[in-house]
Amino acid sequence: MAEPATTGAVLAFYDTHPINERQILEKLRQDGHDPAHVTEDVLKHYDQDHFGGVAANDTLVRLAGIDADSRVLDVCCGMGGPSRYLAHTCGCRVTGIDMNAGRIEGARTLTAMAGLDGRVGFEIGNALAMPFADGSFDVLISQEAFCHVPDKRRLVGECARVLKAGGRIAFTDILATARTDDATRARLGKEMTFQELGSLESYSRALDEAGCAVESVEDLGEDWRVILVDRLAMYRRLKDQTVERFGLAHYEKWDRAYSFFVGLYQTGELGGGRFLARRRS
Repeated sequence: MAEPATTGAVLAFYDTHPINERQILEKLRQDGHDPAHVTEDVLKHYDQDHFGGVAANDTLVRLAGIDADSRVLDVCCGMGGPSRYLAHTCGCRVTGIDMNAGRIEGARTLTAMAGLDGRVGFEIGNALAMPFADGSFDVLISQEAFCHVPDKRRLVGECARVLKAGGRIAFTDILATARTDDATRARLGKEMTFQELGSLESYSRALDEAGCAVESVEDLGEDWRVILVDRLAMYRRLKDQTVERFGLAHYEKWDRAYSFFVGLYQTGELGGGRFLARRRS
């Protein structure tokens, strides 16, 4: 498992994240929606805390062949936006797992609001030691979350373990490039709680070693260069809400850290990737 100090830093990072249950509910009300009667068709525009929004979900659905018969695991699910979207769009059953109890509580609240709690469930758990039997799922997804988990070989092995033979793993993650130096890694570890950043090559090797046949690898660095500029602007529009809840000093600290992070995509010092692999029989 992750070291306690590392775990605590990641939990604290998301406890004070600008996107949270309260922010989502406030934005719904501001836009004239009653949270007590919200549908997934509305909620999906507010709760997708990953790069690319619902379009990124649709890409994973297509790549992994998710349909109504799929049993899906969303690893490091956060507020559960993709889990709800997949269940609503594909008719599948989804389980989300995350270490942060606050994010899981928020995910459960939003899922019940959307009337999807009969199809989507959430559990608190560590991605390095998941509380599921071998071969429990047809598909495993994750989006820009593995960067917070140390020991990528163990992580990928655990993901493979919970997949059925022939099951698919489809995920995206923030990646190191040939230009990512030690000072940058250290600052990202301190400010963004990133752990042992993977690369296109290292994830491909880890998947193969875990018994998964890699079917596609996409370099998303150029796409995310544009997406992240817009994402930084979105976070800045949340300044008043963030300051009200966490204080000006926290907002300014977050803005410095995220600005640095976004800048690394402009210089090619960070990248991104989308992976699809299938567990061998």
